[in-house]
Amino acid sequence: MPTASIHDFAEGTDPKVRGFLHSPGSPNGDGLILTHGAGSNAKAPLLVALAEAFCAGGFTVLRCDLPYRQVRSWGPPGPGDAARDRTGLKNAVAVMRRMVSGEMFLGGHSYGGRQSSMLCAEEPDLAAGLLLLSYPLHPPRKPEQQRTQHLPNLRTTTLFVHGTRDPFGSIPEMEQALKMTPGKTKLVPIEGAGHDLGFKGKGKNENLPNQVLSDFTALFGMSP
Repeated sequence: MPTASIHDFAEGTDPKVRGFLHSPGSPNGDGLILTHGAGSNAKAPLLVALAEAFCAGGFTVLRCDLPYRQVRSWGPPGPGDAARDRTGLKNAVAVMRRMVSGEMFLGGHSYGGRQSSMLCAEEPDLAAGLLLLSYPLHPPRKPEQQRTQHLPNLRTTTLFVHGTRDPFGSIPEMEQALKMTPGKTKLVPIEGAGHDLGFKGKGKNENLPNQVLSDFTALFGMSP
């Protein structure tokens, strides 16, 4: 497995793009950008494991820190950070397009996935597909605060991976929300998992990254 190399793509981009690039030994020509949740960063174990699994499957993967995390090493994003974070994701797509010739995919855990989906709702031709891990449908214990306003405009094919015990949204709530989305979707429930999808590395749900890769390639009609 090739090791990831850290990159800081500052030239010509504002905000800049910073993250870890995973280059496959046998590339399939496609690229995947992975982003983190609100309290995390690009070094999150789940993102690392997913990047390694997708890289082994031929994808060139960039797991990157969103702009707010580049400014602050800890804490959640502020109320005014979301738009700039989406611009950072758009810049990451531009950087990756210089490296891959095939399809471009966006993915992320929780906040990172939500911003990816909002960006694709705004710019439907930006990416060929989305990988949304633990989409934060609403704050815990506040189901009335649905984060679904952009879903009627989301036409990008999307794989949702969601724990059956996620306090940010139940499986029935997710199924109802996905009905608002005109694009093709698939929901993969992870039995017994919370917002972290139950991934603890070796010893607990360690096969999750390969399962996600399998479901992803099946949804998009790719060879495993």
